[in-house]
Amino acid sequence: MSKKKTPRSLQDNQACANLRMVRVSPQKLNLVAHMIRGMHVGKALHALQYSPKRIAQDVRKTLLSAIANAENNHQLDIDKLHVTEATVGQSLVMKRVDFKGRSRLGRIRKPFSHLRLVVSEVEEVA
Repeated sequence: MSKKKTPRSLQDNQACANLRMVRVSPQKLNLVAHMIRGMHVGKALHALQYSPKRIAQDVRKTLLSAIANAENNHQLDIDKLHVTEATVGQSLVMKRVDFKGRSRLGRIRKPFSHLRLVVSEVEEVA
């Protein structure tokens, strides 16, 4: 006896990819995610490739993974894919201590983030 298969949380015309435990603050990652929300995947890849943000290359790899998942696992047409969701979440925060002068301390926070990209096949309106 095995447990029942969990139902798919996405629709049939959607695919997703996750980027977890990336070493950047959620606020900075959300700036890049906001840049590609709602865009066609070709334009989003182009925008991420030439973005000056450091984290844009990791987001680009995640978007390429979501496109590959849509094509190989769900047989979606990659020419009709759009980024429908780009969700950023906060993960753990490493706390470090910076020693200041006169026996004082300064706290340093090193945050981690999660990213979830969902691409969906959208029919073009002529």
